[in-house]
Formats: sequence, C-alpha cells, structure tokens
Amino acid sequence: MGIAERKQRQKDEVKTSIINAAWDLVEKEGWQSLSIRKIADAIEYSVPVIYEHYVNKDAILLELTKKGFQQLNSELKTARDQYRNPARQIEAIVYSYWNFAFAHKAYYQVMFGLGIPSCETVKQIDELAAFSALIIEPIRELITLGSNPAADPVLKLQTLWSTLHGLVSINMMGVDNNRDEMNAMVLKDFITGFISGMK
Repeated sequence: MGIAERKQRQKDEVKTSIINAAWDLVEKEGWQSLSIRKIADAIEYSVPVIYEHYVNKDAILLELTKKGFQQLNSELKTARDQYRNPARQIEAIVYSYWNFAFAHKAYYQVMFGLGIPSCETVKQIDELAAFSALIIEPIRELITLGSNPAADPVLKLQTLWSTLHGLVSINMMGVDNNRDEMNAMVLKDFITGFISGMK
C-alpha cells in the first residue's frame, strides 16, 4: 500500500470515528446537544481534526440524516415490494414508516429535527429524493387507475407525508403512552381516507 492510499485510509477511519461518536452522543443525549467539542473528546482528537473532515456540526447531522434515510428507504422498499397493488403498497409504506419512526427514534429525530425537509433540500440530497420517489410511484399509479387522473401526485405525497409525520410527532411527545389502539385506528382511518380520495 502506497503513502497516498494509507493517508486516505486513515482519513476515512477518522471520518468513520467522527460519525460513530456523533451517533453515540445523539443516542445518549439527543441531537440538540451534539457539539464538535463533545465529538472531539469522545474520539480523543482535537477540535481542528473534526473540522478537517466536516465544516460544522450541521454537516455531521446531515451525514446522520443521510444514513437514516438510507435505512428508512430500505425498509419502505421492502414493505412496498411485498405488493403489486398500489393501494396495498401505500398502506405498507405508511405502516413501515410508522414502525421505523418508533423503532429508530433517535434517527427519526435527527432526520426531522427541523421539520419536513423542503423541496430544495430533497433535490440536493440523493437519499431524500429516493425517499420521495419511492412513495410517489404507487401514488402516481393509484391516480392513473382512479377517477381523477389529473390529481397532483406531488400534492398527494405532501399530504401523506405531512399527516403521517404529524401523527408520529404527536406520539413522540409522549402525550399519552396508552394510545396503541387509538393510533392503529387513526392510521387505518387515514390510509382508508387517503386511498379512497384517489379512487
């Protein structure tokens, strides 16, 4: 192995250490308390070393967001691909999204800590664009099969995502820990209404 390859490997190892340390801190303390100083202390490097790899804390959070969306996309795709019917695909996506949010709370909170990403953000981050494409595909198909083929699939995507994210957020606030039955009914009611509105 040459000097250049060795330096690149060391750089990659430090970058991985930074992300792993950041993730450990997020899981223990929450994304809001993440700081460059804490990451540096955790990996026993100086603060300038962190800045050699990431311009600021937001760049690290963005990397964690990408990783979260990679995992979410994988789970949504697996759920969607179990069905050929677009209505069933949408239902599977909704339940998979819900399950991901509560199985991976720390990731979800990093991914959506500042709300739902804007359209411009979606265009700039491949993982977000893939997420949108994954969901919009069965929506488009359902619209095509329905009685209103002029319906706007982007509007429907935003409606689905906003409602689902809102319900997840309400539950993450921990208003009522005994809401499983109500949540199941709300999700079912939402899915039924959303799908029937496109038929």
